[in-house]
Amino acid sequence: MSDNDSQKRAQFLAAYDEQLRTDAETPSAIKVIVQGPLRLVTFLNGRGFITYKNLGGADQAAIQRLVPEAMAYYQADAEIIRVEWKTRGHDHAPGMHEALIDNGFIRDEQESIMIGEASALAVDVPLPEGVTLRQVTEETDVRAMSAMQDEVFGDPVSDDMAEALLRRLAIDPGMELWVAEVEGRMVTAGRLELVPGTKFAGIWGGATREEWRGRGIYRALTAARARSALNHGKLLIHSDSTEFSRPILERSGLLKVSTTTPYYWKR
Repeated sequence: MSDNDSQKRAQFLAAYDEQLRTDAETPSAIKVIVQGPLRLVTFLNGRGFITYKNLGGADQAAIQRLVPEAMAYYQADAEIIRVEWKTRGHDHAPGMHEALIDNGFIRDEQESIMIGEASALAVDVPLPEGVTLRQVTEETDVRAMSAMQDEVFGDPVSDDMAEALLRRLAIDPGMELWVAEVEGRMVTAGRLELVPGTKFAGIWGGATREEWRGRGIYRALTAARARSALNHGKLLIHSDSTEFSRPILERSGLLKVSTTTPYYWKR
């Protein structure tokens, strides 16, 4: 990595910690309480989510107390059936992995925190013949998009995400859903989330059917979302990326600034 990239990485990471690790991280929360350094968030459908801006220099002993204290809050609410604890690789959090495992959490796959200038992504990308891009808002399209993403990610097709997206569309003008289609069949999809009060927009949920990968469609969909972000005055793009999408975003000029690893608890 060049000195310029190292400087940009540090600037992007500082902006991420300052602007995105607040209410901006959980726009669809129905309840948020602060417990010490932690933000304990509740979403619809019995989902809990734990995050924090930093841990205030907590040592291993303090973290061993923080985790069960936070979980006591959710365990007391019978409607909560699953909780995600979001960790970041650049945090000072000694003993966090062990404390989470000891309290019933299961570690999921690590992802890369990617950040870059929206202008670096907002380029013209040629599409294969017959492929078109569009933004979707109608219920039938949203449900079809959600089902396609479930299939691509290897999950059972569920109404939960579609219902959540439809609720967000009804109340949040800062979320956009984008798809690529071939003869009316969705082959790629993803969403754009404009983060109020920040320079950021997030790109999330990128999914491409296996037989259509490697043809530039995901990159074109990313470019379309970046152009929309710029039109809304957002200068930076962020994403938690799997190993499928990370190389594409790196080729577009985004930098890996850290990692994030979710841990999941189920009742």
